Amino acid sequence: MGRNLLQAKKACPVSFEFLDYTIITSQCKGPQYTANSCCPAFKEFACPYVDALNDLSNNCVETMFSYINQRGNYSAGLFASLCRDDKQGLICPATAPTQSANSSSGSQIVRNPSVLLVLTTVLLVVVLRLF
Repeated sequence: MGRNLLQAKKACPVSFEFLDYTIITSQCKGPQYTANSCCPAFKEFACPYVDALNDLSNNCVETMFSYINQRGNYSAGLFASLCRDDKQGLICPATAPTQSANSSSGSQIVRNPSVLLVLTTVLLVVVLRLF
């Protein structure tokens, strides 16, 4: 069964309006936005909230990008077009002890394939609202 695009979403459990966006705005500067400067900053900001951002039943992605774009005056879709680790999405380092328990070095990588899907969806929604 497909997802209804007009389906009501739950409120985001993360208060993105109160977060500090300095990590992004201090490193990702125009007019030439580069993946080397923008993507590490974006991941440092977004990865702690990866579970909430991957939950398509809430409005976290829309809320987060709204505040990122507002605070940094970025164009819609900038991070979706720049930031990809591989075709499965962004890779966030493991932070919880249970995620790295099987790794002897503690540096296990957790892949989040839904992040690319979420970013692409946000870009599509923004473009559709322009028309």
